[in-house]
Amino acid sequence: MARNPFARRLVAVFAADVAGYSRLTGADEEGTHVRLREHLQGLVAPNIAAHRGAIVKNTGDGLLAEFDSVMDAVRCAVDIQRSMAERNADVPPDQRIEFRIGINVGDVIEDAGDIFGDAVNVAARLEGIADPGGICLSDDAYRHVRHKLDDVSFEDAGEQKLKNIEHPIRVIRVRDRGVAAEKRPALVLADKPSIAVLPFQNMSGDPEQEYFADGMVEEIITALSRTRWLFVIARNSSFTYKGRAVDVKQVGRELGVRYVLEGSIRKAGNRVRITCQLIDAVSDAHLWADHFDGSLNDVFDLQDKIAIGVAGVIEPAVVAAEIRRSIQRQTTDLTVYDLYLRARADAMSWERLRLLHALDLLQHALELDPCYGPALVLAASCRQNLDLNGWTEDPERERQQSVDLARRAIRASGDDPYVLAEAAFVIGYFESDIDPAIVLIDRSLELNPSSAIAWFRSGWLRLWAGQINLGIEHFENSLRFNPLRPAPPSLGIAIGHFFAGHLERAAAMLRLSLQENPTWPPCYRFLASCCAHLGRLDEARAIVDRLRDITPSVIPGAKHWRVPEQREFFLEGLRLAAGETK
Repeated sequence: MARNPFARRLVAVFAADVAGYSRLTGADEEGTHVRLREHLQGLVAPNIAAHRGAIVKNTGDGLLAEFDSVMDAVRCAVDIQRSMAERNADVPPDQRIEFRIGINVGDVIEDAGDIFGDAVNVAARLEGIADPGGICLSDDAYRHVRHKLDDVSFEDAGEQKLKNIEHPIRVIRVRDRGVAAEKRPALVLADKPSIAVLPFQNMSGDPEQEYFADGMVEEIITALSRTRWLFVIARNSSFTYKGRAVDVKQVGRELGVRYVLEGSIRKAGNRVRITCQLIDAVSDAHLWADHFDGSLNDVFDLQDKIAIGVAGVIEPAVVAAEIRRSIQRQTTDLTVYDLYLRARADAMSWERLRLLHALDLLQHALELDPCYGPALVLAASCRQNLDLNGWTEDPERERQQSVDLARRAIRASGDDPYVLAEAAFVIGYFESDIDPAIVLIDRSLELNPSSAIAWFRSGWLRLWAGQINLGIEHFENSLRFNPLRPAPPSLGIAIGHFFAGHLERAAAMLRLSLQENPTWPPCYRFLASCCAHLGRLDEARAIVDRLRDITPSVIPGAKHWRVPEQREFFLEGLRLAAGETK
């Protein structure tokens, strides 16, 4: 047998890092670095030495250490966490440096002063699922200290599947009897919408489904993370609640989030049902709930479909909740984000005066932050809507300003799917060449395939380009992701059928669209044209009379309809309804 060239030995492995380090450095990079160095040099390193341990290496926001005794490692961890709690007592919650510590025992390889092996990997993963200010032990480490420490208690968190660790590990949480976990200070809410996806409950009684449920949650977290304006808590933090009965308000306080998604999984034969609910962690109000069914024949495909579906409906639900919350705030306490939300509520009304009010709000927002991409692109969209309805005295100036705002938004926000989708819609409407807009919308959908807004905008762009069937398909995708959206895609689908020659079906859908959007001129124009082509001239003329009460622009330029034959078919019917000749 070949001799192993590496030295091996049995040690207690101690891994520590800072919870929320990226958030802390994002707020104050240099200050965080200085304070962390002070804690490491003045508290952590001396404690490790005092408990007969040795630091193996620093890891930027943490360290790896080894001990000959598990007892020494745990005592050291408890002393560090107690001291850090005292140091943080007078520090604002959003500025606190809190360590997470994981401890394991096992055989390690020593090479060039470093240590390697499964024992090290498991300790690092345990640290990743520890609470801020908390300690996690492996079951192997726990057996060395149980019944030997009077000032701490141990909580069995059950077997957990740790990332890149082949077999599940039984996790034990160390609870300091002198520091009640429920007294841990609440984190300050992030300055943008924040959400945590809790581990789903396995209600099927089948342990094999535990892995499916965990994978499902990971996929949802990944899908939600594609929404740039949404702050999504990482899996490591969310999964600290696995196997525990939790209070949603407490979760919100501990993780610093406003919204919590929780769910369960049930299996019957080869079928599975995922039930989800979205909760406001501040008010405890239920914002949305639904279930998703599927077959386990292709587990990964099912996980992907459900994750995209959940993310698609959560995004507009959070937007609606954020708008309601912002409108309730005092007008003297409005941030750029609040101004944007209020403008978005006005813009979604598609009414002339509210569009103008939205532009006033957005101007104020952009005075505070000229590079805020969502505000730039929403301003572009408002100006486009004014042009679309004939509510502008200088169409060419409106066009130039709208396109300029859209391009500024792209430069400011880069690959933000929402900004790309809205900018594509504006540029595709005004510019003679629609291909660049198609490229932008495709990029948006690639980045966030669960965005109802992006599918909605893509539906219009496809119709304008003459891709009727694809346009209808994309509108239907938008409806699937957000069936309750304030701007239902029924108008787009109706226009698709109008150009496809399905005039009776188009007329029925256009009447429905008119009820949904009673101040939106395109609804009247297409319904009037459709009725004229069906020979219902009296109805068509009555619709035009109602249209004249809304806008002086009865016959639009319609240059955004790129296929000449389709554009002329639309305008021919509208001229007939209006009693005008070409």
